[in-house]
Amino acid sequence: MNVAYTATSTSTGDGRNGHVASSDGRLDFDVKFPKEMGGPGGATNPEQLFSAGWAACFHQAVRNVAKDMGLTLSGDTVKVDVGIGQDETGNFGLAGTITGTLPGLTQTQADEVMEKSHQMCPYSRATSGNVDVTVTATV
Repeated sequence: MNVAYTATSTSTGDGRNGHVASSDGRLDFDVKFPKEMGGPGGATNPEQLFSAGWAACFHQAVRNVAKDMGLTLSGDTVKVDVGIGQDETGNFGLAGTITGTLPGLTQTQADEVMEKSHQMCPYSRATSGNVDVTVTATV
């Protein structure tokens, strides 16, 4: 692969109850276990960061796919929910739900845009076979 950009971040302190910072200084904050997992909450967590990155990346894929299909989008959004929990073996795993709201398209067009975007998005491809993902479209 011809890498065009590399993001670098470093975790210090106590892992999920520690601190993260990017090499360019744009990200620089504490992370905490969410209250739902027995932590103190009050700070972001890895699942929020992952869902934000996936949402932005997937949204760009939606925009590219729609353009390639000759469709015009306006007021479109992509929401990504990332859940964490234990699987049947006791290991922690992730689950994702991706919801695209694509006003102005037919349901058939929106479904096609979302499916093609799921095949294109690097986050979706990276999680394929590793994360249970549900992709839906609303118009």
